[in-house]
Amino acid sequence: MSVYKKIAICIISLFLFVILVNIGLNYWIKKQLPIIIDQKNKTAYHINYEKIEVSLWSRNIYAQTLLVHPKNQLENSKTKTGIFSKIESITIKHFNIWDLAFRDIIQAESITINKARVILYKKDEKLINNRKSIKTEIIEPFRKIIAVSNIYLNEGSVDVVSLKNDKPILSIKNIILKLEGILISDVTLKQKIPMHFEKYVLICDSLYYKPNAFYHLNIGKISTENNFLRIRNFSYLPEFNRKEFVQKLDKEKDIYTIKLDSADIEKMDWGFKNERFFFKANSIVANHVDANIYRNKIPKDDLSKKYLYNALLRKIKFPLQIDTIQILKSKLVYEEEIDFSKGPGILNFDHFNMQVTNLKSGFGLTKTPDVKIKVNCQFMKTSPLNVNWSFNVLNQKDSFHIQGTISNFNVVAMERFTKPYINTSFTGKFNKYHFNFYGNDNSAKGNATLDYEDLKVKLFKKKDREKEAKLKTAVANLLLKNDSGDKSKKADVELDRIPEKSFYNFLWRSIAESLKKILI
Repeated sequence: MSVYKKIAICIISLFLFVILVNIGLNYWIKKQLPIIIDQKNKTAYHINYEKIEVSLWSRNIYAQTLLVHPKNQLENSKTKTGIFSKIESITIKHFNIWDLAFRDIIQAESITINKARVILYKKDEKLINNRKSIKTEIIEPFRKIIAVSNIYLNEGSVDVVSLKNDKPILSIKNIILKLEGILISDVTLKQKIPMHFEKYVLICDSLYYKPNAFYHLNIGKISTENNFLRIRNFSYLPEFNRKEFVQKLDKEKDIYTIKLDSADIEKMDWGFKNERFFFKANSIVANHVDANIYRNKIPKDDLSKKYLYNALLRKIKFPLQIDTIQILKSKLVYEEEIDFSKGPGILNFDHFNMQVTNLKSGFGLTKTPDVKIKVNCQFMKTSPLNVNWSFNVLNQKDSFHIQGTISNFNVVAMERFTKPYINTSFTGKFNKYHFNFYGNDNSAKGNATLDYEDLKVKLFKKKDREKEAKLKTAVANLLLKNDSGDKSKKADVELDRIPEKSFYNFLWRSIAESLKKILI
């Protein structure tokens, strides 16, 4: 027999041997996988699949139509509790044959999950009751079945449903997720985030979340990658109409309705350090915010102390730092009414732009620059309003400085607020009003100047709000100085703070005090 024939026979024999080994290992692994997934599955969940294929050449595993459900779920039970999932397919790439054959674990480079629908049925309306259960009941047990460096999820969805009312607490649709450079170890499992990863990408088409009984939020699209986050079409809306909402309140409280077109967070860094959460960002930019704040005076007063913003930021028990916040091309409306009989008084702030710099929580700091806030907008749709406000988070007296200017203000525009609220309307013009106040948690002092002309007041009857109370109007106009003359009128202001009222009430009282001194 020639040398060439011997070589050919050896190659063919080796090739046949490899094929037989591949067939044998494929057969053995296919038998072993169900044992790992079922009999040696120490998780709280059953995993069933319709079809599974294994390729030793490419070291890939492909599974089709997977179902996941709790082991303790009774077959005849009509009420579902726990996590249920249906997955169209899973591809595991470059698995370690040795680990699968001898360690009963699927160790691989990556897993790709396609069209996974996950539903968590909860007995209450809390999104998460025990954060440690995610670690102990899901991540740690599944780690003993499969360990990968990269996870890819395509077209996923997650729903958390309350069994109390069969309504969603959380719903996320069309999720695309990439987690790369994953590390899960005994050390990471003891940490707040039970895994480490080098890179992440998350995109989803829609998110619904109900944080409490009074509000829900919607986000049209979320995309985040490492240190960047973008959201589109955000809304934070009440669950009830105003009358229903007010009836459910024990104490007087603002009702918020907030919408925005987009928001971007740049150079974001977050996580846990020494078991404490931290969040930092270079900038947050929100575009076309439409915010409405409504307050009804029917509920009894909330007599708890209202802290100023210095103290509120100081009370945050983790490092928070946002270098710049910008709110652009936005709108703010404040409404207040005594009851539902007259309609609310309305204050409009259109073309609203705000910039905040050096926002920090103060946690762990001994020195920090002032928080500075600049606002420019159109007040009551007609008049330019500019405000500059600053305070230091670490100042224990909660000191602040605020000044602002409103120009070319036709006071007729205030009728939308004054007529329903104090049964009064005005005519005339504020050519320029400027205020400059220094304050703290106890008091405020400062001054204001006003250049105005042709100011007149009209009072209306209590029982017929459309009819003028002529005698009262005449008396009021006799007391009123209807013109500032050749130069602006100035007034000094000194005012004690009401601790049960907000900063904005404090500011409004200071402004009102200055106007009273100038006009009467």
